[in-house]
Amino acid sequence: MCFLQDSLSGNESNAYSFDEASPDGIGKYYMGREISKVMGHLGAGWLERPQREREERTDLLVENLNLQHSDQVVDLGAGSGYFTFRIAQKIPEGKVYAVDISKEMLGIVRAKIKKLDVENVTPVHGTVTDFDVGSGTIDSILVVDAYHEFSHPLEMGKSIFEALKPGGQLVLIEYRLEDPLVPIKRLHKMSQKQAIKELSATGLQWVKTLEFLPQQHFMIFQKPKS
Repeated sequence: MCFLQDSLSGNESNAYSFDEASPDGIGKYYMGREISKVMGHLGAGWLERPQREREERTDLLVENLNLQHSDQVVDLGAGSGYFTFRIAQKIPEGKVYAVDISKEMLGIVRAKIKKLDVENVTPVHGTVTDFDVGSGTIDSILVVDAYHEFSHPLEMGKSIFEALKPGGQLVLIEYRLEDPLVPIKRLHKMSQKQAIKELSATGLQWVKTLEFLPQQHFMIFQKPKS
């Protein structure tokens, strides 16, 4: 996937700057942060590794989403669907949209839908700037360790805002940049301060950050109710 093309205009184009890329980055900067390279479909095995639940307490992550049985949920940057199908079990009367720009990853999701005979998961092929699941229809959007790879974070943030119902929530999960002991490359981590600065530019409001996960921030943002 190539994220180095920009066909923006006006303020959106001016939001980004460019410089020589660092080893893990793409040379594109947003609000002082270099955007990282993306992990493609070849990383699916790492996403599905057996020890992930123990290392990252993904079970606690899903429990703390506080989902209702009929919620409409987006797993944005769903990858292989690790969280998609765990969420689907929590909302038997709702639906999960597994959104990704990788057709290969969505192929993995479709294979799981067939294998597990799941009826409330819908794969969605998004673009680097937006995803179409309907305006004002989504109760909750989950982004796990993917936002820092978005090549167009301002546009994607606006797409998130547009998709959410008034009062709907974005849960942003990112490895803690503030903690030098988190064994993840720097560009694949984000600070709470940086995340709040970037998402606030889209109209989303930061509600709180929970720190119950071993290595990651659990940041909750909300679309204003009015």
